[in-house]
Amino acid sequence: MTPASIFVGEFFGTMLLLLFGCGCVASHLLDKSKAQGSGWVLISFGWGFGVMAGAYFCLPLSGGHINPAVTFGLAASSGDWSNVHIYFAAQLLGAMAGSGLAWLAFLGQFRASQGPFLGIFSTEPEVRNPWMSAATEIIATAALLFMVVATGQNEALALSGMGVLIVALTVTGIGLSLGGPTGYAINPARDLGPRIMHQLLPIKGKGSSDWGYAWIPIVAPLIGGAIGGVLGTLVQDMA
Repeated sequence: MTPASIFVGEFFGTMLLLLFGCGCVASHLLDKSKAQGSGWVLISFGWGFGVMAGAYFCLPLSGGHINPAVTFGLAASSGDWSNVHIYFAAQLLGAMAGSGLAWLAFLGQFRASQGPFLGIFSTEPEVRNPWMSAATEIIATAALLFMVVATGQNEALALSGMGVLIVALTVTGIGLSLGGPTGYAINPARDLGPRIMHQLLPIKGKGSSDWGYAWIPIVAPLIGGAIGGVLGTLVQDMA
């Protein structure tokens, strides 16, 4: 993989992830949406399908990270930090592009709805306790990295692409089981990129971008990614 292929793959892969992810939340929340009120199961599966689409697309180009926590966790476990900055930049820009496209696709529904709209773009905690929210994000992201490492080290799964499907289903499972407290960012780019777009886009009545909370879905998934990447690799190496 070259730096150019990594950037292109991660940009478009993360763009697809956010287009699907923000789109499914918009479908649930916005007035005049045919899927309005569909609920948390729709959201969990929508994000899971977004992971599947984005990761499958960029798997041959970049390895299919589409998540700085995955990149960080794999770098921490392997010791190879050479392309981390390329992954991070592409993932953030792709997340901004994908959430912007979701806004454009639902432009009529945004105009027909009353804000605030931050929940369509980024995560918000149900209980305002930063340490509890951080703990949730660390645990959920570490669980994700356990499965990323397990599928990556299984050569048959990695070569067949089935590993991507398993990770996508894992993200769906995390949403269904651990998503309630914080909305399960488990991906710094997935939260920061859309939050920036929420700040920048001309959305009437959009409400606050909640920058006071924004550090948690950035820092906590990186910590969880490092824990899951290193510990998951150590456990797999025992086989």
